Amino acid sequence: MGSENYYTLVGLGEILWDMLPTGKQLGGAPANFAYHAQALGANGVVVSCIGDDEPGKEVLSRLGGLGLDCRYIAVDKAHPTGTVTVKLDENGEPDFTIHENVAWDFIPLSADLLELAVRTDAVCFGSLCQRLEVSRDTVRQFLQATKPDCIRVFDINIRQSFYNKDIVHAMLGLSNVLKLNDEELPIVAELLDITGSQSDILSQLTQRYKLRLIALTRGAGGSWLYAQEQDSSHPGFTAQVADTVGAGDSFTAMMTLGLLRGEELDKTNEDANRVACYVCSQSGATPELPDDLIRND
Repeated sequence: MGSENYYTLVGLGEILWDMLPTGKQLGGAPANFAYHAQALGANGVVVSCIGDDEPGKEVLSRLGGLGLDCRYIAVDKAHPTGTVTVKLDENGEPDFTIHENVAWDFIPLSADLLELAVRTDAVCFGSLCQRLEVSRDTVRQFLQATKPDCIRVFDINIRQSFYNKDIVHAMLGLSNVLKLNDEELPIVAELLDITGSQSDILSQLTQRYKLRLIALTRGAGGSWLYAQEQDSSHPGFTAQVADTVGAGDSFTAMMTLGLLRGEELDKTNEDANRVACYVCSQSGATPELPDDLIRND
């Protein structure tokens, strides 16, 4: 891949171990995003915090083995590395129990982090890592330090009770791309007092927050990329589902690269669905991607 496409994509927020029925897998949407960005040819960087414990050392070992930049993962001596208990239903859909007061709730701000923000081409973040003040402030200051043309993807990632109107409103104000699924859309609409059809809601969100794009994912039904001037709908691809963990994060990474490259919305949508379909067919959030998915530019 040419140097003009060697973008820096940052996953900012939680990193943790997903305790799956089949064993533990490295997880956390921002870390998954950074992994898939790296796998697709970009420079993937994880910004998070781990505990000074064995699971934390395993995080660094695992990320290093995946070729990811770990310099911006802080170590917190007072809080443990995050874990999430994951149960899968008969369709492979995950049900999460996210444990609280863990290291990624306390991501510290640093001069190095602000320097990274300035040279970041795209950053993906969610609502989950803002449940406590320390990480919430770090996320906001990082976003405010990015360059004007940085793609700031708010992958809302609603989990349990770890979201509220103030966080969603503030993050949309700092974003230019919103990514959410069809179960999250009515929750967001209700929080922000927006009514109407899906199209009405997307239009109002786009105008109110001056968003460049909204990505609405529909599970097995594909996705809808919505911008004020155009949109793109894709029916998705059929997969033999192992589990859906990480599929949405791989979609976001591929979509973000398409936006950075200035590709047509339909191509971006198809490429993102193709990657997500493959991830669904594999166990865990970070499977190795085959060459035919990577060499699609």
